[in-house]
Formats: sequence, C-alpha cells, structure tokens
Amino acid sequence: MGVLYIVRHGQAPAHAYGPDADTVGGPGLTELGFAQARATGEALAAQVPQFDAMFCGDLPRQQATMAGILEAFPDAGAPTIDPDWNEYTTPALPEADDIYRGGGKPFQDAITRALHEWVDGADTGPETYAAYAARTRAAADRAAAAAGSGKTVLVVSSAGSITQLVAQLWDVPGRSWPQMSRTFVNTSVTKVLAGGRGMTLVSLNAHDHVSALGSELMSYR
Repeated sequence: MGVLYIVRHGQAPAHAYGPDADTVGGPGLTELGFAQARATGEALAAQVPQFDAMFCGDLPRQQATMAGILEAFPDAGAPTIDPDWNEYTTPALPEADDIYRGGGKPFQDAITRALHEWVDGADTGPETYAAYAARTRAAADRAAAAAGSGKTVLVVSSAGSITQLVAQLWDVPGRSWPQMSRTFVNTSVTKVLAGGRGMTLVSLNAHDHVSALGSELMSYR
C-alpha cells in the first residue's frame, strides 16, 4: 500500500485569485507563503526520508510551494508537472472585478452562488464542473499508481482540488463540496492511502506543523 501526502499551496498574493491571475507576474507566494512551504518541508522530512514520486499543478503558487518543500529534500529530483492538479478557474461573477480584491463576506457569498450554479451545470467558466471533477480524479489516480506498494508520493495542489478528491472519496454532494475548502489551512497536509481497493483518506487538512510555529504562520488564502 502506498501513501500520498497532498499539500495545499502556501499563502498566495491576492492577484493569484482574480480574473487576471494568468497575466500578472511576480512570485507565486507571499513571504509568509514561502515560510509555510519551508516549514512543511521540514515537517515532512522528519516523517519521510525521501519521496518516490512528486506531482504538482502548473500554477505559480503550486510550483513555488513544491520548491519550498523540496529545500528539505536536497536529493530529490524534479517533480512531474501535471496541470490536472490545478485549481478550478473561478466562475464568472456578475459583480465587478474588484470583488476579488475586497475579500470578506461579499466575496464569499458571490463565489458560493457562482459555484452552486457551476456545479448545477451553468456554463460560466473555461471548463464544466463535470470536466473539472473528472480531471481531478484522473490526476489522483495517476499519483496513486505511482505510489505502488510501500512507496510515498508528494503532491502539491489547491484547496478546491484537494477537497474535490475528498468529496469523491466520501460521496459528498457537489453543492456541499465548496464548503469543505473554506477552512483549509495553507500548506496543510492531507494523507491518502492507495492500494488495490482504491484510495482511502487517513487525515485531512493537518496543520500542526504550521500552528506549532505560531499563529502568525496560519493563513487560509
């Protein structure tokens, strides 16, 4: 039986979530995000001598997090970049673009409505919800296959995609899935066993390695 350690990315700058996320340059993480990634790498290195395979999406915040983690694994090779681990693209919102930057309850309410419509089949993004769910599961299946027997695999992804996988493993209804990611801590670790009977969730959103260093390292975006 193999093990997947699936890490949410570190804190990202606000523009990483807006409608212009693909066109704005700059580092993939904030300074806090880089610190979170390094702390996660040190915590994982205390548990796992080396990873047999590594995967991450191609979003800057995901790749920067992987790089920060791997500072604790100097002999590690290059991770496999698998865009199917990318977060969903936020569905189009009727409100002005600056709602992305305002954050808070107005943003959360707007994105929840948009996600519910998307899950219900609305064509409001570059891909359908069904396609997103399918590619997330396909990425997880590839990572599980790499785990093999007794191997360990590191994955860096995003809260939506990690909880989407968990929702599928637990048969959580699509409309309830978005709620799962709201309290996902940056660089939290979700552990999944992969065996002949499929994947089994062991732990979700574990973040003791971050909280132990002080509340100032905790973030959710």
